[in-house]
Amino acid sequence: MIKTIAMWWLVGSLAAPAAGLAGAHLVLAANGHDLQSQVKTTASKVIPAVVSIASTVMVRDQAFSDDALPFGLFKEPPTRRQYGQGSGVIVSPDGYIVTNNHVVADAVDVEVILADRRQYKGKVVATDPKTDVAVVKIQATNLPTAVWGDSSNLAVGDFVLAIGNPLGLSRTVTFGIVSAVGRADVGVADFEDFIQTDAPINPGNSGGALVNINGEVVGINTAIASPTGGSVGVGFAIPSNMARAAMQSLIKTGRVVRGFLGASTQDVSPSLGKIFRLPDVKGAIVTDLQAKGSAERAGLKRGDVVVRFDGRDVMDSGQLRNLVAQSPIGSKHRLDLIRDGKSYQTELVVQEAPRERAKKSQTASSAASTVHPLSGVVFDDVTPPLARQMDLSVNSGVVVTDIEEGSLAEASGLQPGDVVLELNRQSINNFNTFQRLADPLKPTDLALLLINRQGNVMYIPIQGE
Repeated sequence: MIKTIAMWWLVGSLAAPAAGLAGAHLVLAANGHDLQSQVKTTASKVIPAVVSIASTVMVRDQAFSDDALPFGLFKEPPTRRQYGQGSGVIVSPDGYIVTNNHVVADAVDVEVILADRRQYKGKVVATDPKTDVAVVKIQATNLPTAVWGDSSNLAVGDFVLAIGNPLGLSRTVTFGIVSAVGRADVGVADFEDFIQTDAPINPGNSGGALVNINGEVVGINTAIASPTGGSVGVGFAIPSNMARAAMQSLIKTGRVVRGFLGASTQDVSPSLGKIFRLPDVKGAIVTDLQAKGSAERAGLKRGDVVVRFDGRDVMDSGQLRNLVAQSPIGSKHRLDLIRDGKSYQTELVVQEAPRERAKKSQTASSAASTVHPLSGVVFDDVTPPLARQMDLSVNSGVVVTDIEEGSLAEASGLQPGDVVLELNRQSINNFNTFQRLADPLKPTDLALLLINRQGNVMYIPIQGE
C-alpha cells in the first residue's frame, strides 16, 4: 500500500533542446557501461534485505444497514477483514524491520515475506504516525541487512534505486534521480522533509528502500503524487537520517523522543519580509512563546525571525521545526535572528517535546485482549478551564476526554467525563503519574480505576481476557 496524494496538475507539451539531448547521449555513451554495472551490483546487494509485508486490519462494514431492535436499540455494524500490502527493510540480523506506519497501523496480523520467500509472523514493535515510520520484528537470526546512508549528502540529480514490492510484484527495482530534497507540506505526515524522486514508485512500495548508487539506504519510500493512483514520476521518501533516528527511538523507548522549540512560528511571505525588514523571503517568524520553553529561555521574542540554525539557512517554519525536533535533548545550538531589522545571535538549549496523548485505535473488539487494557481511551490533566468546560466536580486527577466504541474500557463501563482518582489503588494527581503507572501494564493485567463521575465515586475494573 502507498499513500496517493491528490494534486492539481497541468498537461502541457515540453520539448527538450536538441543540444541537451545530444549532451545526455554523450554522457551515456561514455559512462553507460559503468553505470549499468553499478546499478546491477547495487540491486543485487540490497534486494535480499527488502521484504514484503502483508497486513490485516478489522474495519466496520459501512454498507451494513442499521435495523432497529426493540427499545430503540440498533444492531452494531459487523467487522470484516481488510488486507493491505507494503514493503520493509531489514536493518538488523536479528529481525528488526523498518517500514511505514500506514503499512501496519491498526494491524491485527502481520506477515513478513523475505526475498528468498521465507515467511514469518511479524510483531509491530512501535509506530510513529508523525513521521510515518514503524518498526516490525520477526523471530529470525543471521538475516541479510541493508546499510544506512547519510541522506544529508543527497543532491538533486543523484542516481537512486527504489526497491520494493509494487502491486504485489516482489523484488522490483526501479531507477531514477533525486528530483528535489526538503519537500514539505505534502500532507503525508506532521514532520516532513521528503526526498522527491522520479524512480517509479507504486502501491506496495511503501516502506521499501530508496538507495543511492553505492547501495546505501538514503530513504524509506512512503508516498506518491498522482492523479491516477499510479506512478507519474513524483514519489516521496522519508530521509534516512529522519527514519533511522525514529526507528532507534521506537526500539529503545517505544516512542520517538523529539526536541521542542516551545514557540509558534510562521513562514515569511513577500509582504511580511518587507514589514519585518528582512533581506530575503525566508526564515521563521516567532508568533507566540510557551512559558519556560526552549525559545523563551533562549531570549526569543514575538516578532523575531529565525534565519539560521547552527549556521544553516532556515527557509521556513517547517524546516526549523524539523531541525529542532531532530536535535538531541539538552543539546545547544546557535540561532541567528533578525529583530526589528537588526541581526542577533542566541543559544538555544533543546527541551523534550511534551508527551503526546493520542488515543490508540482498536477497531475490533475481538482483538481487545491483545492490547493494553486502557487502549482506545484518551486521558488529560484536570485543569481549571477543562473542569469548567466539562462541568467536572473535582479539580485534580486525569479525566477521560474520549473513549473508543468497542474498546475494553468502554465495555467495562468507563465513560467520557469520568475523573480517574486511582489506578490499581495508587493515587493519581496528574497525567505524568497516571502514565508512569499505566505504561507497564500488560494486555492481561488488571487496571482497577477509582473514578469520580459527577460526584459519585466508584471502582471500575478493566481486564483483558
